[in-house]
Amino acid sequence: METWLTVIELAKYLKISKDTIYKFAQKRIIPASKIGRQWRFNRIDIDNWVRHNQGSFRYSLKNL
Repeated sequence: METWLTVIELAKYLKISKDTIYKFAQKRIIPASKIGRQWRFNRIDIDNWVRHNQGSFRYSLKNL
């Protein structure tokens, strides 16, 4: 079964702020789905994204 995370859960998981998660989602930097007015994040997609984008992840944080 797939695990879906909220903005708060993902912020804790990645140890970054909720504001950064919102900015990443809105700019389509991070894999996300919007359900109604709420963002949701598939944990497998997030793990793959982090693994494949470690350098650009740090770059993205600096350039928000």
